[in-house]
Amino acid sequence: MSDDILFSDATKLAELVRTKEVSPVEIMRAHLDRIATVDPRVNAIVTVVDGALDAAKAAEQAVMSSDALGPLHGVPFTVKDSIDTAGVLTQRGSPLFQGRVPDTDATSVARMKAAGGILLAKTNLPEFSYWIESDNLLSGRSNNPWDLTRTPGGSSGGESAAIAAGMSPIGLGTDLAISVRGPAAQTGITSMKATHGRVPMTGIWPRAPRRFWHVGPMARSVRDIALAFSLLAGPDGQDAFATSTAAFDAGIGRQPYRQLRVGWMVGPGFGPVDPEVVATVKAAADALKQWGVFVEQVGIPALERDFALDVFNRLHVMEMKPAFRQATAGRRPDELYKMAKTMLSLPDTSMDDFIDAEQAVERLRDGYADYFSRYDALITHVLPIPAHKHGVEEFTIDGQTVDATYLQGATVPLNLTGLPGLAMRFGTSKEGLPISVQIVGKWQAESTILHVASLLEAISPVRGLRPAL
Repeated sequence: MSDDILFSDATKLAELVRTKEVSPVEIMRAHLDRIATVDPRVNAIVTVVDGALDAAKAAEQAVMSSDALGPLHGVPFTVKDSIDTAGVLTQRGSPLFQGRVPDTDATSVARMKAAGGILLAKTNLPEFSYWIESDNLLSGRSNNPWDLTRTPGGSSGGESAAIAAGMSPIGLGTDLAISVRGPAAQTGITSMKATHGRVPMTGIWPRAPRRFWHVGPMARSVRDIALAFSLLAGPDGQDAFATSTAAFDAGIGRQPYRQLRVGWMVGPGFGPVDPEVVATVKAAADALKQWGVFVEQVGIPALERDFALDVFNRLHVMEMKPAFRQATAGRRPDELYKMAKTMLSLPDTSMDDFIDAEQAVERLRDGYADYFSRYDALITHVLPIPAHKHGVEEFTIDGQTVDATYLQGATVPLNLTGLPGLAMRFGTSKEGLPISVQIVGKWQAESTILHVASLLEAISPVRGLRPAL
């Protein structure tokens, strides 16, 4: 029964609680035991919430008293340690914030709790959520449950590893350029970065700038992502980007009123891609034809004109350096890890380059708008390679040598443009590692990409696979 609990999705666990087949206390104890057994090798968890078991007992009493139950009643969830949690350590992966305990929950955490979810633990990340590996001076390096010598990604790598390893059924991460989708791809789970502003960033560092930042759900099923998003979306009166009140429709199981049109691409415009990854993207696209979806290979010329990763770098260095300077003012160099030192050492972008990059973002948005005037969704890769070994900062991909930032080639365009994207596994490398695809939709079209993802999930060749820990 313990394995059934640990690898059931959050939707199933909530159903078992409502029908009194399993108690919230059983669920919580199973996950606490799993953390104690597995996490010493994975190092995904940085703080276990002291009152989690007591909260489960209170949730059990509510069930027995026939109280009204929320859609996640009695279900544990975990949260990346950059997201504020009231009364629980939130240290942002840095000795600079060691011992920091917020007074209030981030909006996203408060909404998960309001739905009946129980905060179980906080998860590891790179310093300040800034890198593609989850490693820092405060809580060390997280490992990939599929191969402990490899990374679970960054910056939400602790979250992805915890969910993949059965230590959590569902959780929250943040995404600036890759950080919920990349880690999900490296560990074989599912995640979604919604349209920018759909989910408030209130209670997440940095407060400014945040025009490219997102908070998003991470889980093991598409329906869990849809459920979490339905709870998280909507303005909170504090994040001025979060203004959309558009009704949300998960789209799962519904029949479209016309044939869906989906394109797929792995470039040009994303950088080099490993042939195994290309084959997985094509296989996912072809699989949709079984559902009567029109599918064809496409290109987006705007991505070839303006390389999104270069555009992002020129903009974001200028935007983020003030936040880094403020956070690190007066601190000793030995208190800073790799990315803070790197960010502070980078030269400022010239004003001409900054303005050109701003205009490039508009060209990219226009290019995607043109594409989505003809298609409902786009399928790409998430990462150009499967999960890599720890500490590697240069890769040879399909004969081309690139630095580690190129892993963001297919994800960062969505942060620049604000488009929604969902990552889900659809393949396996020759080394037994997950390979995922990214499903992209037009602005506010989360229901469409969730629908497409549910079709792929139903026929996925890797459904139900789990790491052997």
